This record gives sequence, structure tokens and C-alpha cells, in this order.
Amino acid sequence: MRSPLLWRLLVLAGFIGLLEALCLGGVIKPLTMQPPHKIVTDLVKMLSSGSLNGAIAKTLGNALIAFIIAMILGVTSAIIIHRLRRVRDTLEPLFATYYAIPVFAFYPLLIILLGLGDAPQIFIGAMLGIVAVIVNTLNGLDRVPNVLLKTARVNQMGPVETALRVTLPCASPYILTGAKLAVAYSLIGIIGAEFIMSSGGMGYEISFAYNNFDNATMYPLILLILVVSITINMAIARWEKALMAKRGLR
Repeated sequence: MRSPLLWRLLVLAGFIGLLEALCLGGVIKPLTMQPPHKIVTDLVKMLSSGSLNGAIAKTLGNALIAFIIAMILGVTSAIIIHRLRRVRDTLEPLFATYYAIPVFAFYPLLIILLGLGDAPQIFIGAMLGIVAVIVNTLNGLDRVPNVLLKTARVNQMGPVETALRVTLPCASPYILTGAKLAVAYSLIGIIGAEFIMSSGGMGYEISFAYNNFDNATMYPLILLILVVSITINMAIARWEKALMAKRGLR
């Protein structure tokens, strides 16, 4: 086991152990939070009963759609922006301040435009993830060696063929970095939108449980979100590291 991973596990175990001790010692009251081992037990019971499987499937399904939209639009936009220097110079300051915009404030407008279904939530999730994908894809495209671009021109490749066969494969480790961020932002967007106005989904269930002091539902759902997000990001990170190592970048 490599040292950084060992240290991460030790820090995580220490944090969980501290929470367990504080909960069992009465420092953190049961009304505020149950011990971590009880959260895990409640999560297993919840998943076994299937009582919230519909809400979980709804949220994760919408987050997946938002992620796919963010990746497709983000990578495509980055390819176009990378070829248009003036457009890039204009947009880059906006990318730097994009996440200061309160996207959720536009939720009522999105309901008017897109209706009361899942579309507004998916839109918010995709819009939160797309800029992270664009910025990281641009970062990768900047690092494509000129010799590869010259080779593409010598072989008379068009813009689309060059992107598919040369620039995107070369920039793929950086695109995966954007994908990791897009996973987190998509989940944040979907769950946050469900908090505001929804009749289903994990965000709605967490909000409902919070208002009713139902810790046996709220904390297991939060734990499930963390587990899903961390698992996906770890898988993408391993893929990213493998690509970087293969190209001698790490």
C-alpha cells in the first residue's frame, strides 16, 4: 500500500473514530447525529428495504444525464473555443468567475421555461459541470505537441478527424480531470435543485428528513451520496493516472 493512500485511510479512520467517540460519549446528542456505525446500519437497512430505491434511482439517473450533457457540450465547446483565440480571450475571465454566479437563483425561471419535471434540475446539474470540463479540456489541448498537429495537417486531416484521432486522445488525461469535477458538480446541482423544489429524489428526502428530525434517513442518504461520488472519482482518477504514467507525465 502506498504511503499517501495509507495516510488518507488513517486520517479518515481517525475522523470517524473521533465522531464515534463524541456521539457515544454524549458530546454530540442523538437528536443532532447518531454514531457513524449506526449510520452505516441504517443505510444497509434502508437499501435492503427498498423504501427509497425510487428516490435514489431518480437522483442518480438525473445526475448521470447531467454529467453526460456536461461532458459532450464541454468537450465540444472547448474544441471550438481552442481554435478561436479571440473568443477564448473573451470567455476566459468569465470562466474564472462562473462559479460565483448563484445558478440556483434561476430555478424559478427554468421552471417557466422547461416545466415542472426533471428538466430544470438536469439543466442546473449540467451547467454546473460544463465549465469545469471546458477549462480542463482547454488545458489539455494547450499541451498537445505541435509535431502531432503538423502530422495531422501533412496527412490532410480535417478539424473533426484531427480532434478525434489526435488532439482529444492526447488531451484525455486532462479531460478526465474535468470529468471528476463534473461528477461532483452534477450531483451537487441535482441534489441542490431537489432541495429547492421537487417532490422526489434524494435531495427532497434529505430535506424532508431534516425538517422532521429523521436522522435515520438523512445521514444514511448523505453517506450514500459520499460513497457514490468518491467511488466514481476514484475510478476516474485511476484511469487518469494510468494515462499520465503511460505518457511519462507522472
